[in-house]
Amino acid sequence: MLRVVLVLLVFCVLLIRQANSHEESGEWSCESDSEIRVQAEFGPGLITLDGHADDWKDMDGFEFSLLPALDPDAENEYRGGKMTVKALHDGHDVFFMVQVDGDYAYSKGDNNKCPSVALMFQIGEDATYHSMGGCKEGVDSCTNKTCKGHEVDILHFSIGNAIPGRLYGGNPIDNRVGNGGDRFGHLVDLYAWNPHCRYLDGIGSSANDSSGQNDWKGAWWHSSFNVHSGFVEEDSPYASDGQKGTFYFEFSRPLRTMDRLQQVHRALLNF
Repeated sequence: MLRVVLVLLVFCVLLIRQANSHEESGEWSCESDSEIRVQAEFGPGLITLDGHADDWKDMDGFEFSLLPALDPDAENEYRGGKMTVKALHDGHDVFFMVQVDGDYAYSKGDNNKCPSVALMFQIGEDATYHSMGGCKEGVDSCTNKTCKGHEVDILHFSIGNAIPGRLYGGNPIDNRVGNGGDRFGHLVDLYAWNPHCRYLDGIGSSANDSSGQNDWKGAWWHSSFNVHSGFVEEDSPYASDGQKGTFYFEFSRPLRTMDRLQQVHRALLNF
């Protein structure tokens, strides 16, 4: 049997519970020899994108410490547990399951009081995990020329308006507008050169590109939920805050897209 393996390079990770400052405690570097490889094996027809971990129970995961991307020192490590990442592809799409132990927290409509998750993919050869690409230019001078080589592609999912088990991300309404937004669940497709120069796909620092799209889809879940079939908005907040358990975030995107900068070949993970 032919076994196809997609290799993703993972550097560091971050748990986001609420908005963090861009201030840093000192110099830090993430050397290329610290990369850890995550293998996405070939497995067609195995994954249903619903936020549940059942489909992944027989697949090995890769465990990482949770460190802030903007200040990734060991003293700032998330103390609630490690993050586990699983990956799979079917020849057309790549799938991720991101799971981390954490007390349940949800406040409808307030993304600062709900967990968020992001996957950050290295695109440019000089892009770094630290500072979301690492371009030194400021917000008034960062362009595809001045920051060439520092491009990163980012999926960001803030769950404050997302119903557990529902699919969010790319949709016909937002893709028709020509950008990477998601007005329904805030599972958005962005690119960046540094934390101050982040844009939805299709929106630029000087001009927009009407061909931009959101290529990601995803869903979330928490192990404390006492139903399995799904929720409606009226069920919010879906469980009581503070219950111990595990958050699950499940995502997919095509291996190839219309964006020449988004082909999956190297990845940075940020949670």
